[in-house]
Amino acid sequence: MKFPQKFVKSAVLPFIIIVIAAGAGYGGYYLGNSTVTTVERETPLDADFSLFWDAVEVIKKNYVDIDEVSDEKLLYGAIKGALRSLNDPYSVFFEPSDAQKFEEDIRGSFGGIGAEIGIRNNQLIIVAPLKGNPAEAAGLKAGDKILQIDNEGTTDMTVEEAVKLIRGEERTEIRLLIIREGWDEAREFKITRAIIIVPTLEWGVKDDILLVQLQNFNANVPSLIYEAVLGGFLQNAKGMILDLRNNPGGYLDVAVNIAGWFLDRGAVVVKERFADGAVREFRARGNAALRNFPVVIIINEGSASASEILAGALRDQRGIKLVGAKTFGKGTVQELETLKDGSVVKISIAEWLTPAGHTLNKKGITPDFEIKMDGENAKRPEDVENKRDPQLEKAIEILKLELK
Repeated sequence: MKFPQKFVKSAVLPFIIIVIAAGAGYGGYYLGNSTVTTVERETPLDADFSLFWDAVEVIKKNYVDIDEVSDEKLLYGAIKGALRSLNDPYSVFFEPSDAQKFEEDIRGSFGGIGAEIGIRNNQLIIVAPLKGNPAEAAGLKAGDKILQIDNEGTTDMTVEEAVKLIRGEERTEIRLLIIREGWDEAREFKITRAIIIVPTLEWGVKDDILLVQLQNFNANVPSLIYEAVLGGFLQNAKGMILDLRNNPGGYLDVAVNIAGWFLDRGAVVVKERFADGAVREFRARGNAALRNFPVVIIINEGSASASEILAGALRDQRGIKLVGAKTFGKGTVQELETLKDGSVVKISIAEWLTPAGHTLNKKGITPDFEIKMDGENAKRPEDVENKRDPQLEKAIEILKLELK
């Protein structure tokens, strides 16, 4: 079932090659203005730090090619190791040159494949291919595991390291070795890089139902939601299907803004819990124009970050039904701290909780009605042949029952 009467809106976000769950606002991190400087102080570790110096001494005295390893490299390696020990794919260290490239990625334009990537169970995966971009056209699916990028294996590879390999000049080719659930062996995908177009929103009305497919949470979304809702009202829509499938997230403020259409002003949308136990609440501040409007939401394993925040808030606060598959489970906030030599530590400083207190990170959101399709299971051949969308069909079925 396709969206009828489409009004397609898209925006080019210049920093995208591969949308990173924890990067550039996608997944929510703070761009800290502070710079960490070195001061004389005792080690903050409750451990015998002399072991570190002993290990360095062993390396300096005995490593066969020590002349090829600078002291700076040893230091950076130690910092990277400390962050890896957190077992958090979103907490990483950028050497000064990489930190500069990271900033250029946020502000610049370059080629890529158009897919959000992440790490689950220490495995690099496709979180969501972006609609209308090379990754989707090549057949990549949410949940695909990336085993190799060109000839380089991805074991222990960070998201940032993968991005450096995957991005490149447009019209150049990259090869990804992919394994998918249900496959007996891995398959190679050859993808031609392009300047990535980030889709935003599609909407239409059919049988008195407003169908809204929201594909990310960028700065254009509030005005596009307004256009969709106004158009739906003008066409006498009686309910809404909000499709958040393969929506990798976006700006937290935008998610809170959109929640304000559906919730009473002042209702909690999401909570941030910090390391010291402090909790900050983000509350709806919109017009609440849809607070009594029947809604059903579709989610899948490619729904992450801001998508999970919005879906969790509307289920907790209004009991809105969720249809589809379990979401990705990206629920942490990152902060960038610049060190005195220009290197950067990106570290998770808080986790998101739904209004009812449910943790999003690593757990995701389980739908009320689970209909498996892409990702966990391949579409049934008969669904492909008949161009059926069982998740959308189920959502419409549930909404029509509510409208009776």
